[in-house]
Amino acid sequence: MGALLSPALGTVIWASIAFIAVLLLLRRMAWGPILQALKDREESIASALNEAEKARQEMASLSDENERLLKEARVERDGILKEARETATQMVAEARAKAREEAERDLANAREAIAVERKAAVAELKAEVAGISIDIAERLMRQQLERNEQQQQLVNKLIDESPLN
Repeated sequence: MGALLSPALGTVIWASIAFIAVLLLLRRMAWGPILQALKDREESIASALNEAEKARQEMASLSDENERLLKEARVERDGILKEARETATQMVAEARAKAREEAERDLANAREAIAVERKAAVAELKAEVAGISIDIAERLMRQQLERNEQQQQLVNKLIDESPLN
């Protein structure tokens, strides 16, 4: 045990030479490729992170663009709906106005027809009244003439029968 606690100088030198040789071999054969692989891996991770950040920014940009497009589409939809409502309201108003005008025109025509019929009825009634009036006047005149004739005949009869004759 004492040899382990106090090593011999030759063993230390050979162990140091073997250690340095292994260290050089490891550095040239293992650490170089391992460090290069770690460096490549670090670069690929950094590149992937950069691409992920670009993709995230692009997604945010696309999301903003989509949101803007959605807002524009909503505004356009609202405009179209408003225009459709206004058009429908205008069409209904025009139809009502046209119907009102047609009803007023029909009413005016009906009033005019009634006025014409009334004038015709009044004219016919006047003609009928005039005819009846003429007929009555004619009858009265005949009766008057007949009375005058009867009176004349009576006077003639009385003159003929009178003792003076």
